[in-house]
Amino acid sequence: MKRRLAREIIVQSLYQMEMNEVESAEAVEMLIAEASEENETERVITDEIELKAYVVAHVNGVWEHKMAIDDMLEHYLKGWQMSRLSRVDRQILRLATYEMVFANDVPAKVSVNEAIDLAKHFGTDDSGKFVNGVLGKMIQEIDTLKTDL
Repeated sequence: MKRRLAREIIVQSLYQMEMNEVESAEAVEMLIAEASEENETERVITDEIELKAYVVAHVNGVWEHKMAIDDMLEHYLKGWQMSRLSRVDRQILRLATYEMVFANDVPAKVSVNEAIDLAKHFGTDDSGKFVNGVLGKMIQEIDTLKTDL
């Protein structure tokens, strides 16, 4: 399973859930079906069951811990509020925070790098720098954040 593709689907699912108020299973199902059909990137999904399980677990994890994640992020958003962020940047920051603090399935630095790449791919010209700045501050205090839970 390619985690980059999984993260893309996770971010898109969270976006769909927030934008259209759909359930996680519906959002994930639709986006995995779309990813399976897209041939312009020549992606071949050979492990759809594993991909879906990973995506659903992370989407549900982010959504379950959304209030705690948003509270953490508010602390690091100097001069910004969660509600004022673009929906895409917000979902990317939520996913990275979930991976770093709650999931522990990848090193924190990997989560930050992946979030920056996602922000560059899905966001504006400044999204990568913005996400890097917020998560860069957070990663310095990641051990404290984990113990404060």
